[in-house]
Amino acid sequence: MSKHAPEPISMFDARILKPALLESIKKLDPRGLWRNPVMLCVEIASCITLITFVMSLTGANREPAWFTGLVSIWLWLTVIFATFAEALAEGRGKARAASLRKSRTEVTAKRLKNPEYGSSYETVAAESLRKDDYILVEAHEMIAGDGDVVAGAALVNEAAVTGESAPVVRESGGDRSAVTGGTEVIANSIIVRITANPGETFLDRMISLIEGAKRRKTPNEIALEVLLIALTLVFLLVCANISPLSVYSVKAAGHGTPVSLTVLVALFVCLAPTTIAALLPAIGIAGMDRLFQKNVIALSGRAIEAAGDVNVLLLDKTGTITLGNREAVELVPVGGHTEKELAEAALIASLTDETPEGRSVVALARKKYGMSMESLPADAQSIAFSAETRLSGVDVGGRKYRKGASDSAISFVKDMGAAIIPANLKDVVDKIARAGATPLVVCCDAEIFGVINLKDIIKGGIQERFQQLRSMGIKTVMITGDNPLTAAAIAAEAQVDDFLAQAKPEDKLRLIKENQEQGFMVAMTGDGTNDAPALAQADVAVAMNTGTQPAREAANIIDLDSNPTKVLDIVEVGKQILMTRGNLTTFSISNDVAKYFAIIPAMMLSIYPQLNVLNVMHLASPFSAILSAVIFNALIIPVLVPLALKGTKFRPMPAEKLLIHNLLIYGLGGMIAPFVGIKAIDMVVALFA
Repeated sequence: MSKHAPEPISMFDARILKPALLESIKKLDPRGLWRNPVMLCVEIASCITLITFVMSLTGANREPAWFTGLVSIWLWLTVIFATFAEALAEGRGKARAASLRKSRTEVTAKRLKNPEYGSSYETVAAESLRKDDYILVEAHEMIAGDGDVVAGAALVNEAAVTGESAPVVRESGGDRSAVTGGTEVIANSIIVRITANPGETFLDRMISLIEGAKRRKTPNEIALEVLLIALTLVFLLVCANISPLSVYSVKAAGHGTPVSLTVLVALFVCLAPTTIAALLPAIGIAGMDRLFQKNVIALSGRAIEAAGDVNVLLLDKTGTITLGNREAVELVPVGGHTEKELAEAALIASLTDETPEGRSVVALARKKYGMSMESLPADAQSIAFSAETRLSGVDVGGRKYRKGASDSAISFVKDMGAAIIPANLKDVVDKIARAGATPLVVCCDAEIFGVINLKDIIKGGIQERFQQLRSMGIKTVMITGDNPLTAAAIAAEAQVDDFLAQAKPEDKLRLIKENQEQGFMVAMTGDGTNDAPALAQADVAVAMNTGTQPAREAANIIDLDSNPTKVLDIVEVGKQILMTRGNLTTFSISNDVAKYFAIIPAMMLSIYPQLNVLNVMHLASPFSAILSAVIFNALIIPVLVPLALKGTKFRPMPAEKLLIHNLLIYGLGGMIAPFVGIKAIDMVVALFA
């Protein structure tokens, strides 16, 4: 991220904490809290204990006022801690949205009067632009709305959106034609066709999504909520039946007192899955925020969740698996020539070649062979590459230096009078091609000096990333337009599981459908119009921000940095969300074991003294035992808020090992922690009781 990137927002920034505290109080309104049924039940329980506290003050309740009062306070804090967790997660999103809003300024636009791109225009406010309007944007002007470049090419500063200060090229007729409102043209001019009405721009969508205003619950989240509601109903029925059972037991035993309403309410709140219910909304919102920290916008929570369940990952070769530009890595002389002779000829033929491949030849000649030529004589003539000749080079000092495809170079030297072609040329060319590289033959006049090995450079560490995905059960498939021979060589070096060579749009679409029909979840990256059909079909579709409008509209995740390898991070964040939900659910349910040993003996001890054997924690008194369990139940929520916002640490491992690991940490840990916590709290409560 460049120096222009939005400043990092810490988990407990004071600018977020204060509004979150106020918002957590507002969220106590039952009209909003009903969306979280478990916490709504806890709020109702808090109201009941408040009433019993008032009754205790008036003497209408047999329990001491300090006990009912403290239980009521901690039940209210339980609800407030839950609403605070959600408000804190939303606050971080709103803070990031505010940083994006700052990038929106009041701008005017030069709307063209002639749809044929005439020079006549009228100056209008950006808000008045409508879809399919055409605007002229010149150097140092802001682009007034989302659109596609239909004429011209320009350098555009997209720091307002991506945070990166390096300008990018936007031009008509390719896969880099899409522009975003609020970015600035810094050189040349372009004509843009507006593709979104006011309020529907990409920036507007990002702001609303980041704020969470339109966030929908995912199927996994809904299923988990159904489970929590079912558990809550079960515990509600259990607690409702304990009261008449205790009345009957008192009559049968002839001593003791029935279980009070305050104790029943405390039991219900402690046994209900309040921890995960309190943190569930924050987990989903925080997941979208973690993606935004990576400059990735998820257009729905469902997309992130689907990323966590991905089985098959389709990746473009160029720019994702490879660096994107081929580099010269070796010079192989033929026909009795030396490496130094070949290096000198290759250097001269490439000095005026400004392509990445040409510059890499110059760099190799200088670095490996010590060539020091910086420029050509004034009379030198540069020969640009053309589709007809498939050669490029330089004419200097009466000699013609060329480099290019093997058959083109052979034709060139024959035209120059060559009688013999080096016998080992074909073997060298074939060997380089079989290895998945590109052979460029270097010649001068009627002589062939040798072959340049141009190789697609695999990105550093990409094999390790693929190994991580493989350990998670995700199959990687490389998509490329290369021939099968080249594709197979690169796939083997990158260690992907499979590849699709000479891929056309319909081939990509067919591959995705075939995998989906087999029950797999498929993720894909793309940036071109020809990728749009496949992106629309994929379960997780990641479009590059630099791509075309059709590609961005077909996707459900947008990468603002246009870095195709981000799909690996997206999968990790998706799995993080699923793991965090699962781990906290396990922890929440495991917590109940210790609470049984704290509350049940305490509430029934006056009727059945034998139950004291279950008081394994040796809690001081029934009142302190119940109060300690209630306090622990409340405090565990803010303790786990950082984990809910940050997410469980991602560990690439098979599902079985991951399950065992999480059961040991969050299952066993969830059982042990309450025993320690409740005992510690009881010791403090006993000092003041």
